[in-house]
Amino acid sequence: MTIGDLPRADERTAPGPQGHLTAPRRDAGQLGAAFWQLWSASAASNLADGIVKLALPLVAVSLTDSPMLVAGVAMAFSLPWLFFALPAGALADRLDRRRVMVAANTVRVVLFGVMALAAALDAASIWLLYAVAFGAGVAETLYDTSAQSILPQVVSRDALPRANGRLHAVTLAANQFVGPPLAGFLVTAGVALAVVGPAGLWAVAVAALLLIRGRFRVEREAPTSLRRDIAEGLRFLWRHQLLRTMAVMVGVSNFTMSGIFAVLPLYAVGPDSAMGLTEPGYGLLLATLAVGIVLGSLVAGAIERRLGRSTTLGVALVFAAVLNGVPALSANPFVVGAVYFGGGILVAAWNVITVSLRQRITPDRLLGRVNSGYRMLAWGGMPLGALTGGLLAELLGLRVVFAVMGVLALSLVIGLIWVTDSAIDAAERDAEQPV
Repeated sequence: MTIGDLPRADERTAPGPQGHLTAPRRDAGQLGAAFWQLWSASAASNLADGIVKLALPLVAVSLTDSPMLVAGVAMAFSLPWLFFALPAGALADRLDRRRVMVAANTVRVVLFGVMALAAALDAASIWLLYAVAFGAGVAETLYDTSAQSILPQVVSRDALPRANGRLHAVTLAANQFVGPPLAGFLVTAGVALAVVGPAGLWAVAVAALLLIRGRFRVEREAPTSLRRDIAEGLRFLWRHQLLRTMAVMVGVSNFTMSGIFAVLPLYAVGPDSAMGLTEPGYGLLLATLAVGIVLGSLVAGAIERRLGRSTTLGVALVFAAVLNGVPALSANPFVVGAVYFGGGILVAAWNVITVSLRQRITPDRLLGRVNSGYRMLAWGGMPLGALTGGLLAELLGLRVVFAVMGVLALSLVIGLIWVTDSAIDAAERDAEQPV
């Protein structure tokens, strides 16, 4: 794979389905310099995110001894996805997506710079941390939605699976492997350093984004209200049978995953638990899943070519069900870890295939809104899944949670009645038709 020079925006334009773009795009199969600049920005941003998600609660502990206030920091950081995901999608379709990403990361640099200054002056407070966490969460909704929507404007649609695989791999590696341990080191060194570190990484991401040439704004035929824009995106998502089916499937799948991982520590950690793991041992168990996801992100294209898309998605659903249910059948950490590793590979393949497909068959002018609608469905059920898992464990026991969530995940194979290779091919053909 080579990195070539990207033509200027005035030398090559990239019309997408049902939308006209002036952003440069590579020839089929090539990724190009713009992609690797985007990849570098993603690596830096996600490393900052990985640090922040662990550092914020640790910083909160240094500011208050109230468990409720400490727990509230994580809520303040994630709450914007509930309220701002849909507006973020509409803005990604209205504005230049690269500039939205630059602005979002710039805001995060400023917010964490203020927090670092307050810490250095011994003026930090839990309430300032809440404001910074909430503001950073709002910026994250804008950045992530635009980042997923800009990719079809950077690479050709034929290259989307490969591009998504590489982005997914670096996202997980930075967010899950490198970020949390680095956060612990930074917090130990001091509150100011723990917030300066992410700010510096977001600044690096801004620099990488500024290197990307071209416009990344979708042309609009007529101005409309934000409310009408959001409604249009949701209507398209709901009326498109293939997209609607996959959105429901991913929402239910995340519901089940959230249910099992909410109670898994009780099953796995401690001398009186079924698995009897220590805290570091539990971390290693979860690492098997993360390693599988990173590997799966890199080989998803090869799996897709060998099995076909619908078959790969079906196998991924079966593995997800087994991943959910295996603790109900075995408390052996090596058995569970092996299943988690294999499940991680197939979960990553599902993500790469479905995200790439969504980017191919969604009109460019609607992609931000469809992506944000997807995220609402994907993440909206997670708190309910955690609550359900806790209630089932309380009433019926831990193994029942794994069994019920495994069966519910397996029921998603019914969706393959509509998610077939012929349906996927037809949706891609329809997306290529001129309007």
